Amino acid sequence: LPAAEASQLLSNLRTMVEDVAATGANQAHDLTGRIFQRLIADRKYLATFYTLPASAALLAGVALLAAAVLLASVPAFAQDESAEEAEKTTITIKALDSMETVGAKGRERTVLTGAVEIVVDDTIIRAERIELFGEEADIVLCQGSVQVIEENENIEIGSEHLLFDRERSVLRIQGSALLIDRDNEVVVKGGFMEYHQDTGEATVQIGVRILKPDLVSRSEFARYRRDENTVDLSGMPVVTYQGDEYRAMRIFIDLDRETVRMEGEIQGTITVS
Repeated sequence: LPAAEASQLLSNLRTMVEDVAATGANQAHDLTGRIFQRLIADRKYLATFYTLPASAALLAGVALLAAAVLLASVPAFAQDESAEEAEKTTITIKALDSMETVGAKGRERTVLTGAVEIVVDDTIIRAERIELFGEEADIVLCQGSVQVIEENENIEIGSEHLLFDRERSVLRIQGSALLIDRDNEVVVKGGFMEYHQDTGEATVQIGVRILKPDLVSRSEFARYRRDENTVDLSGMPVVTYQGDEYRAMRIFIDLDRETVRMEGEIQGTITVS
């Protein structure tokens, strides 16, 4: 197309996309899939099939875990030797079966197996297998019956696989992810979870469930901010709150104020006494 016509076409397309996004339709679970299916008529011949957002999130989580471990094992060739040395951290280790350590520069790695427990940065971590990567053990990879206890924050995290990025204070939790926030009386479940220790924010994907006295919710995506005690839900969210049921494209809940706000295709059942 000539530049002038292409510019006008892209401008119209941008306006249309902004109008669709303003309605909240971009949060619909299968909107991207419908667009994909309509645009690629010969997808069977090309073997190009759309991946559900939940599946894509799971694959992305696996890739992030692998990438973080890989980066932790790469030697820091470009490290500035004149930089101030970081504060050392003491890690307490308990392992019933075995412990294997590789101390080669740039390949530092410690593998612990058998009812392992470590205490690092005021965080207790238990698992069947724990691997520590890097000279300062900045990456902690856990597998099998993982349990994380943060006594100062009064929260507990459980899963089958967990990656703890100590430098960024981020926990990436995969496989029956569970977060118990005792102070707020909230339980969060999902297939993949990313929890930021600094902000107290949890992003949860795939079969999300959030439970609290008088509240039960399910969705494909959720963001729980424990410091603000708020929940944002999208991806076919359904909320049962104080006996009433709500459905919409997006649902926002303030657990302290006991308010529910909804956007897009709102439906509900309210019990009137």
